[in-house]
Amino acid sequence: MTHFITVADVDASLGPGWAGTGDPVLAVAMANAWLTSKIKRAVPDPVPDEIKTAGAQVAKEAAAGKLYKSTQKEVQSKTVSAQPGTSVSKTYVAGSTDLSAGENFALALIDPWTRRSGVMMLKRT
Repeated sequence: MTHFITVADVDASLGPGWAGTGDPVLAVAMANAWLTSKIKRAVPDPVPDEIKTAGAQVAKEAAAGKLYKSTQKEVQSKTVSAQPGTSVSKTYVAGSTDLSAGENFALALIDPWTRRSGVMMLKRT
């Protein structure tokens, strides 16, 4: 796992007390794991402010217990019929979860680093 942010970085970005009753060290570790799983390109040193801001937002979500939520298997498809010939249907992906506002903001901030760089050429021999 890459360490993009520290507790001090989050304190500087969000101010003291951002973790509420949560564990700030665990929240930052979770945020670093989240960023590591999303970022696909090399990140320059020092870490850009956008990534630190994204990490702070994700750490805040983690401290509130909203980052790595438990998932459950959901119904793949559900249909409700109001009267013969009329129905409403929704399909859910198994194990899907909603993204919080902080996660969506963080994804927007780290977008340039989430795509793989370049083209990979394969050569047959």
